[in-house]
Amino acid sequence: MPANATILGGIAGTELTAAERDFFRAADPWGFILFGRNVDNPDQLRRLTGDLREAVGRDAVVTVDQEGGRVQRLRGPHWTEWPAPLDQAAVGPRAMWLRYALIGRELRAVGIDSNCAPTLDVAQADTHPFLRNRCFGTDPDTVATLGRAAADGMLAAGVLPVMKHMPGHGRAVADSHHDLPMVAAPPADLEAMDFVPFRALNDLPMGMTAHIRFTALDDAPATASRRMIGLIRDRIGFDGLLMTDDITMNALSGTQAERAAASVAAGCDLVLHCNGTIADMEPVVAAAGAMTPDAQRRAAAALAQRRAPQDMDFAALMAEWRSLTGAIA
Repeated sequence: MPANATILGGIAGTELTAAERDFFRAADPWGFILFGRNVDNPDQLRRLTGDLREAVGRDAVVTVDQEGGRVQRLRGPHWTEWPAPLDQAAVGPRAMWLRYALIGRELRAVGIDSNCAPTLDVAQADTHPFLRNRCFGTDPDTVATLGRAAADGMLAAGVLPVMKHMPGHGRAVADSHHDLPMVAAPPADLEAMDFVPFRALNDLPMGMTAHIRFTALDDAPATASRRMIGLIRDRIGFDGLLMTDDITMNALSGTQAERAAASVAAGCDLVLHCNGTIADMEPVVAAAGAMTPDAQRRAAAALAQRRAPQDMDFAALMAEWRSLTGAIA
């Protein structure tokens, strides 16, 4: 039987409880996502990632948001404190490759083999502050170049990148954690800017949708819009594994189960559920159902890009990154 079409993050603490283990064994999500509440120290995190995989009986993907800056779940003193991506963008692609190769090495060392990065949204003057300095630049070509460097660095470290937020979050002036952003730009403007970095990196294994309503194209947010998912597939040309952004965010309406069902019906391969109890996750798992044949194919292609890390001299690469950026990490 195929895995359930979910990535679940409802792990309450730093250890897997017996109830959580039993639930995950029965639910059989495709993967897991971790948060700061799940992180204490490297030994603990290695145990937790191992226990999650043991619960489902396979080498499931374990992902995290480790962009650097505000969005960084593994922090000092055990892990490097990274600046926000936009703060480093001017230094160039080599420094960005180093940064994400080093991030990937730190993740892989504790059993995390995916990262919800790079953020390929194009920053603008009025991009909401929750997102702006998480971007790589203010023009699409720069974002694409630095995003490619970041993705290649993670892949070299044995970590699968997840590009986000498709088809583009940069024009949004609202925070989708709290409200549904509305973007009124005409399709030609989206094609000329927002879609460009995603199209340039459409060969990456995994991507994440945006909870944004593009008013010129559909009444539903992209995550729940068959038209917008079709645009991601056809206009951007992305045939990788597509997950939703967190369906517990307030940008989406309806119950969490209804959100999950709408996302799968729109064409998303996986439903990302980040926060909640077992009781919250149960109806989401039921609504998402088993992965479709197309999702299984894309999942297999994504997993085929998950390779052993390249040999890296961590100290030498860190010294080079510090030299290029002038950073003290």
